[in-house]
Amino acid sequence: MNRKRFKAEEIVNKLREADVLLSKGHTVAQACKRIGVTGFTYYRWRREYGGMKTNQAKRLKELERENARLKRLLADAELDKAILREAANPNF
Repeated sequence: MNRKRFKAEEIVNKLREADVLLSKGHTVAQACKRIGVTGFTYYRWRREYGGMKTNQAKRLKELERENARLKRLLADAELDKAILREAANPNF
């Protein structure tokens, strides 16, 4: 079975749709089936994106990507610093 990755905006919209279904009296299982995800996925999405608006979810993903990029840059800089420290050490 192919696995689909949803964008943050799509997730927020699906959560809104599920909330509407739940308010109409559907069960969580029925709402999950209607939006096309498992119960586990629904609860994970609700924990991560619950109460967000579409633009907030998009901004969150942008910040996560930027944070990952900055962490990689910091790791590279620390590695360079360690290499220079080793090279400057006169005890071989």
